[in-house]
Amino acid sequence: MLQEFKKIIREEEDFVIIDAKGIYYRELNELINELILNGSKKFRILNVNGQRFIADGLRGGYYIEIYGTAGDDLGGFANGPTIVIHGDIQDGAGNTMNEGKIIVHGSGTDIIGHSMRGGKIFVKGEVGYRVGIHMKEYKEQIPVIVVGATAGDFLGEYMAGGRIIILGLEKRPEVEDIVGDWIGTGIHGGAIYIRGVITKDKLGYSANIKEIDENDRKIIEKNVREFCSYFGLDADEILKSKFTKIAPISRNPFAAMYSDSRENK
Repeated sequence: MLQEFKKIIREEEDFVIIDAKGIYYRELNELINELILNGSKKFRILNVNGQRFIADGLRGGYYIEIYGTAGDDLGGFANGPTIVIHGDIQDGAGNTMNEGKIIVHGSGTDIIGHSMRGGKIFVKGEVGYRVGIHMKEYKEQIPVIVVGATAGDFLGEYMAGGRIIILGLEKRPEVEDIVGDWIGTGIHGGAIYIRGVITKDKLGYSANIKEIDENDRKIIEKNVREFCSYFGLDADEILKSKFTKIAPISRNPFAAMYSDSRENK
């Protein structure tokens, strides 16, 4: 594999540079895995054009820069790497991610952070539908998604844990609100923080608007400051804004549907 693609690989300082133009996604991922087995730890991948599954299942403190548009399931099941995308990401980035960071200088599409159980995703631009669906947390392992612009419908659907922060710093004229409808449908853990005022008619079943306490403020500040450090933004200015917290009505919102209602009073 290395010999076959020798012409599109070079080294620059401590980076391995890969020109991904025209390379099928399976071959690209096999090449990256072979380079890792040979001791490479830092990658700069150029001309990425929708290749899927980059860095899936990667374990350890690897550093990957991607230039272009990364395809579906970027960093799926990742456990430790830092992935920086100078461009956009497609569906399912961070799927079941366990640890590490995905930092996106562009925008994302749907189901970003599907079933995340750890790590952080930062998207400077907008994201699509069902972002953060089925996020979960365990003990000290708390996944985080921060979005700089807007998010579509069903944000945080069936969340069992984690934190989602939507900042609404940029909004296309045709987008009415910074977040779509049915926010937190089926949520039973974690919290969603949205910059600005959100009314209850935007919420899905089992979600409710809660008061922001000091712990919430610390969570917002910590993650907004980290977000701004990656994209050269003014955290102090953003943190002056009011945030709305959306959290579960209860930890078992569907109990009455599956058992005698007398047991759930």
